[in-house]
Amino acid sequence: MDWLAVEKRHDSGVYAKSDFVITRGEGAYVYDTEGNRYLDLINGIGVGFLGHGHPKVVAAIKAQAERLMVLPQVFASDRRAEFYRVLTDVLPEPLSRVFPTNSGTEAVEAALKFARAATGRKKFVAAMRSFHGRSFGSLSVTWEKKYREPFKPLVEPVTFIPYNDVRALEEAVDEETAAVILEPVQGEGGVRPATPAFLQAARERTERTGALLILDEIQTGFGRTGRLFAFEHYGVVPDILTLAKPLGGGFPLGAMVTTDAVADRMPKGAHGSTFGGNPLAMAAGTAAIQAIVEERLWERAERLGRVFMEALRKIESKKIREVRGLGLMVGVELKEKAAPYSKRLAEQHRILSIQAGPTVMRFLPPVVVTEEELLRAAEAVGEVLNE
Repeated sequence: MDWLAVEKRHDSGVYAKSDFVITRGEGAYVYDTEGNRYLDLINGIGVGFLGHGHPKVVAAIKAQAERLMVLPQVFASDRRAEFYRVLTDVLPEPLSRVFPTNSGTEAVEAALKFARAATGRKKFVAAMRSFHGRSFGSLSVTWEKKYREPFKPLVEPVTFIPYNDVRALEEAVDEETAAVILEPVQGEGGVRPATPAFLQAARERTERTGALLILDEIQTGFGRTGRLFAFEHYGVVPDILTLAKPLGGGFPLGAMVTTDAVADRMPKGAHGSTFGGNPLAMAAGTAAIQAIVEERLWERAERLGRVFMEALRKIESKKIREVRGLGLMVGVELKEKAAPYSKRLAEQHRILSIQAGPTVMRFLPPVVVTEEELLRAAEAVGEVLNE
């Protein structure tokens, strides 16, 4: 069966497809229908921080699938309660209330609604180059015009400010602002870390004006940046935290976490999710968090990321503008389009990467990758750039 032809025939058409079909994954690798092995430095765009098929996550899903898979949140669940406890135990004390979702976009939707309910205000402040999702609410605080323009009018009012511009932030956030929403490291926007001064100013300004601070850690949370949460790099704690990607160890799972003060202002029944908080996702999430925490995998991510970025910075190529990132969230900004080089990397070296904007090659390696594999990847990047 030509599975590629079947998928292209019936797919919605919104994705540009690879020319190969992936059938299975193990650790840091995936395999196609021809048996070719690829070093997967995308991992579901940051989902597979633990790699493919982590044994603790697989075992938890198998056991829960045989026990109970579906349960709406109107009924309490032992698995959901356990997930809440394990998640909130690794967060600063004010972040104690959880709304479970199926994705990062849904977590952002919940954050925006909770922020409006808690403050009674309408306005949001977001950053240029931001990406928070593609549903109408999350799209409203996403900067990229190619995502926004076809679907206007969106949720308003939203003010966009330059990322890392403290003065612009302080001018934009006022007594009409419900919340400021920021990524500690902009992913889709080019792998751009925030400056400490910027996030600290966001925390101070929101507290002064009565607005909330939402930190979108959908891509940066749970070890990827070399800390368990990226906000630890900056010494700030948000009022609302959005999580997803690595949270489920590969299983679809997201969460919005907030404080008692915010959660208690949300009316009963004002938000919900049919599948959110289902026992299967809760079991996967609990296993994933425990694996990351018990092995302190953020420390490994910090070390491997440093090795990888050092190797990338040694590449002698006039096409490279900058190598930047935090932990195992790495971007190579080029002076030209990045897509052709990512394509060559996959075809010639069987190493998978993805773009972050038009000119950035983005790498989101799993924490199970080895130094040797990352050095080989850096060497391959140099080869495709210097052909």
